[in-house]
Amino acid sequence: MQVTDIGNKEEGKVWHRKPTPVHQTLIRSAYQAKTVRFLHLTFDTTGDSFLAGDHHGNIYVFDISRNRFRLVQKTGQACTALAFSLRRTTEFLVALADYTIKCFDKDTKQLVSWMRGHDGAVSSISVDSSGRYAVTTSSDTAQLWDLDTFQRKRKLSVRQSVGVQRVFFLPFTNTILSCFNDDSIFAWESDTLFCKYQLPVPDSGPRISYKAFAITRDGRSLVCGGRSNLLHLWCLDSKQLIRVIQMPTQVRTVRQMEFLPDSFDGGASQTLGILSQDGVMRFINIHTCKLLFHIGSHDNAITSVAVGPNGRHVAAIMDNGSINIYSVQSLTEELNKVQCKNVQKHNTQKHTTKHKDTQKNNTLKHNKTQHTKTHNKNELPAGLSQRRLVALLKTFGQYPDKYRMFVWRCLLRLPENHAAFTFSSLDLHLYLSNLHPYPSPVYTPPHTHTHTPTPLPIPILSGSLVLSALAHWASIFAEVEYLPLVAFPFVKLFQNNPMLCFEVVATIIVNWGQHWFEYFPNPPLNILSMVENVLAHHDKELLQHLVDCGVTSQLYVWPLLETLFSEVLTRNEWLCLFDNVFSNPPGFLLMAAVAYVSCCREPLLLCAHKQDFEYFFHHRNNLDVGAMIKETYRLMSNTPAHIHPRTLLSDFTPLTRGQYPVFNHYPEFIVEYQSREREKIRLQEMEYLRERQEVSALHKEFVRRRAEEEAYYAQQELLQKAEEQRRRILAQEEEKLTQQRTKLAAMKRELKVKELQLTDAAARRFLQHQQDLRAEHIHRLDRQISRKVELRERETAAAVEDLEVRQMELEAQRKRLQQVWSSTHGSTPTSLYLVLYLSITQTSTQTWSQFVFNPKEALAEAWQRDLDTDWQREVAKRLQRVDGKGGGMKERWAELHRKTLAEEDRLGDTMRDMIGRKVRNDQVQTKDKGH
Repeated sequence: MQVTDIGNKEEGKVWHRKPTPVHQTLIRSAYQAKTVRFLHLTFDTTGDSFLAGDHHGNIYVFDISRNRFRLVQKTGQACTALAFSLRRTTEFLVALADYTIKCFDKDTKQLVSWMRGHDGAVSSISVDSSGRYAVTTSSDTAQLWDLDTFQRKRKLSVRQSVGVQRVFFLPFTNTILSCFNDDSIFAWESDTLFCKYQLPVPDSGPRISYKAFAITRDGRSLVCGGRSNLLHLWCLDSKQLIRVIQMPTQVRTVRQMEFLPDSFDGGASQTLGILSQDGVMRFINIHTCKLLFHIGSHDNAITSVAVGPNGRHVAAIMDNGSINIYSVQSLTEELNKVQCKNVQKHNTQKHTTKHKDTQKNNTLKHNKTQHTKTHNKNELPAGLSQRRLVALLKTFGQYPDKYRMFVWRCLLRLPENHAAFTFSSLDLHLYLSNLHPYPSPVYTPPHTHTHTPTPLPIPILSGSLVLSALAHWASIFAEVEYLPLVAFPFVKLFQNNPMLCFEVVATIIVNWGQHWFEYFPNPPLNILSMVENVLAHHDKELLQHLVDCGVTSQLYVWPLLETLFSEVLTRNEWLCLFDNVFSNPPGFLLMAAVAYVSCCREPLLLCAHKQDFEYFFHHRNNLDVGAMIKETYRLMSNTPAHIHPRTLLSDFTPLTRGQYPVFNHYPEFIVEYQSREREKIRLQEMEYLRERQEVSALHKEFVRRRAEEEAYYAQQELLQKAEEQRRRILAQEEEKLTQQRTKLAAMKRELKVKELQLTDAAARRFLQHQQDLRAEHIHRLDRQISRKVELRERETAAAVEDLEVRQMELEAQRKRLQQVWSSTHGSTPTSLYLVLYLSITQTSTQTWSQFVFNPKEALAEAWQRDLDTDWQREVAKRLQRVDGKGGGMKERWAELHRKTLAEEDRLGDTMRDMIGRKVRNDQVQTKDKGH
């Protein structure tokens, strides 16, 4: 047992050396020198890798097929459930201790989604077969999630007194089973949550208290277990309890149950693993209730188990927190060895009791040998009997589809040498380069032995692997052109298991293909001659017709054998035929070829051309395969011994266990010669291809250069045309530009005119506005002037009145002065002369002279002038106060001023006249006195 301690490593190898067929691998996780326990694990849909989560929240992915492990996530808290079968194969679900569920991508290590909603720890996650929906279960509720949107679709809540035990999907359906603590089981539609049915709770017998559940892959059977050593087997089709299985007394509580898948049971799983409280997982057959094998022990107890969907591996978490990986094939091999030893021992004891004591020693050896031979012939693996299988086959005509692959595997005694099947690790054989996949299911093989590539009408991956393994097993199979035709039907049946397919084809070649390669590369003439002899014995007329038409056994027998009837029979007919072929000696296949020809004698007798026969034996014909098989059995029993195939063919020989036998039943020198020639041709072809490649490269270079030159000239011509075109376009654009400029200038002028018009209109509006304002202002001024003029007129009238009054006063004063003057001719006072002097100084010299001659009149006139001056000053002040600015008023004031001046002048003249007269009078008086 290999031990792998992953420690703190994030990736590495699971095994440091290739494990043996019987292997157990112990995996431990460590952190700071302390062992970290693994808690949960789950397989993916392929069964080749699984997820495991430890107590610290580290999630690892272990790839068994690639022998690698890798740390894909660190959640930081312990996980309570895992799921790794989503639609997107790189994503997985983890239920954590904080009651949440997270979805991660194992390649990118990114968090995809975070789902919340549970109030308790999630105990299980069930994903439907499509990988789109998931059901998560806790103690109080179950929730349905859509994994495309990660949204919750439904929620199932129950009373706390009842509690949910487990909720999970049935395989390949949309049905959900919900199991509660009161042992009630309901089936629901996942889309509508409509209750489809309820399984009846068993009334009789002790209550089991269901804790563990297991469902078969076909979804038809359900096994329930709990706190008892009893298991209930339910049929979900009839909704009835069909069986109660009692486990050994060591089993008191069933913790977990898992069905062990088998590729040959059609989904109706028969092997059930039961993990009990003692840490031992026991595998039983649910139909025979027999214990098959077990894993784990009291010292090395198991806490939980996951079984791969392909049934190859079982991964178990041990009580110490480590992981053990078990090979199911190795466990079944150990079981077969034990059973074989028990059967041999039982048969030996039974046979020795039939003989007499006196012949005990001698006879014992003989009978033991004879019985061993009989046992090897009739007894098959897994407790099957070939005699009983043949009887069943003759009764029903074929084996059940559900068990056919299992029966074939037992009839052919396939060794299932996983360790010896090392061909899968080798590179694909070189001869596969001459094959290519043929997409159509209908296959028409070549009729001539040429070295042209042969179509490969099988899935390219599994078919190529099987053909490569056959070529590595024996070199002749790299030269056999019809080998893909032989392997075709079995690759279609075993396309998911290349090892079983290889062993089936190898077993057919070793037994039913005896002497096929002795005349290689020609068809097996001895086999064809034997078939022709059998046909001649039973139907000479048909054989003579074939001979007359020039048709040989290579045309009507060999196409049937080299394709194993896969071209002329449908799938169901072919399966029915090979149920009988594998259940009978190797000569049955040759008799089947004769029977096919005999059953088709009527249409064959109607054929006259060779092309018709070629078409007939390469296409489906109207044939009753049941009648053909009956005819085959008749030929097997009624054919004479000297032409019977058993005279040439040996009995069935299975492949050896451990190592495959050496196959050398062929002319090795021819194969080696062909191989050498083929290698020589291959090297010549390689050299030819190399030279051809060089020539092709030179030709390509020449073509490339010529193309480049032509392209250069074409490009230059195109450039010249493009230049001319662009010149024309440029001229057109320039003309368009000129026109646009003209239009733009006209538009500018028009815009300028509009702008001027708008400006003029705005100016006019502004001037009109200003004029309106000025007019309003002038109107206000006119009103003010009118008011002032009216006021001035009133003041002027008052001033005129004052002037008139003043004039009257002046006139009165003048008169008074005249009176005073006339009354007083005496001396004039000094003050009066002074005034007169000041007044005269403002007048001309003539006035002064007058004053000298008439002082009184001059004094009166000076006084009058002084009064006039005061009056004029007073008038000026009043005029300034009035502020008369009108033209008419000024003229009026000027007129009054002129009148005043005229009056003053007149007054001055009057005074001067008075003074002159006075002076003259004085002179006359003086002269008179002198005389």
